[in-house]
Amino acid sequence: MSQPEIRGFQTEVKELLQLMIHSLYSNPEIFLRELVSNASDACDKLRFEAVSDDALYEGDETLRIRVSFDAAAKTVTISDNGIGMNRDEVIENIGTIARSGTKAFIQKLGQDQAKDLSQIGQFGVGFYSAFIVAEEVVLTTRRAGMGSEHGVRWTSRGEGEYALETVDSAERGTSIVLKLREDHADFADDWRLRSVIRKYSDHITFPIEMVKAPSPAMDDEEAVAPEVPSWERINDATALWVRPKSAISDEEYTEFYKHVGHDWEAPLAWSHNRVEGKTEYTSLLYLPARAPFDLWDRETKQGIKLYVKRVFIMDDAEKLMPRYLRFVRGVIDSADLPLNVSREILQSNRVLDTIRQGSVKRILGMLEQMAANEPEKYAKFWGTFGQ
Repeated sequence: MSQPEIRGFQTEVKELLQLMIHSLYSNPEIFLRELVSNASDACDKLRFEAVSDDALYEGDETLRIRVSFDAAAKTVTISDNGIGMNRDEVIENIGTIARSGTKAFIQKLGQDQAKDLSQIGQFGVGFYSAFIVAEEVVLTTRRAGMGSEHGVRWTSRGEGEYALETVDSAERGTSIVLKLREDHADFADDWRLRSVIRKYSDHITFPIEMVKAPSPAMDDEEAVAPEVPSWERINDATALWVRPKSAISDEEYTEFYKHVGHDWEAPLAWSHNRVEGKTEYTSLLYLPARAPFDLWDRETKQGIKLYVKRVFIMDDAEKLMPRYLRFVRGVIDSADLPLNVSREILQSNRVLDTIRQGSVKRILGMLEQMAANEPEKYAKFWGTFGQ
């Protein structure tokens, strides 16, 4: 273990952390949604990188997310065995925000934080939502494929600086321990955590596990928790888009949109389709109810996640939508692309061209139907995106 190195946050991060710490946000439970979503992304990234380098699994291909708590210590822990981070990645991903429009975004948050705090995931900084409920955050991580001596521990109270040290970490992936503030200690509770996870994260495609509650006491005996915890899956863990439409409720579609769109509002409309024939793919595409804050930023990434046979490939597949439809969010899952597809391959690929044409047709058809059958809803769409 090395001596901790004290580093300062980037100015924009300091401002964002102050908003988190002093927030009166009415829905603090979004911290769990954001951290579980990040853990899911880390598992997705490992599964993708392991397609070309199987050794990254380190003999353990069962990817999962775990949530635990300690009521006495007032802590909640979110861990995953996904890709993990090395020291440089921790500094880059947590100490700085390397996106244009940062200042304007944070100023907007400060003016209307009660409404807009949920947007932080959309901006790629959902990790900082931990400070809505935590007085201190300790993140321990090790990148897949690196030795146990390359673990990294990041600690901060959100007050302008953080400590970074090298530690031994036998387990691959990332663990985040939240030391809860007194007014949010109620999150260190089994029922509370389970209900929040089922509410926001049931659709996550990896198992989210919690320790099985001890069996009820029998004949005046106290219930005793086993020495080795027994973990149980508490989410559905099925890719929503592969389920039949008739088996998916509007509420499930809406919660999935909030996950892929990093939004807190319900979508305006969606289209879920399975296409069979020469090219096979499934698409689940959403129209947001309002414009993303960075809609007019030319550097903005597209909002479509690309999967191949339910394996995540990339989340800014600009080839899947023309620029004028860059506000569309959702997933496209192809059965025909190779798993090791690269961005270079995507530049000239007939399968992708077919998927793009079909997806654009779906979106434009959805808008035509909306204009004909729901003129008020279409007027709302046009007022937001038709400029």
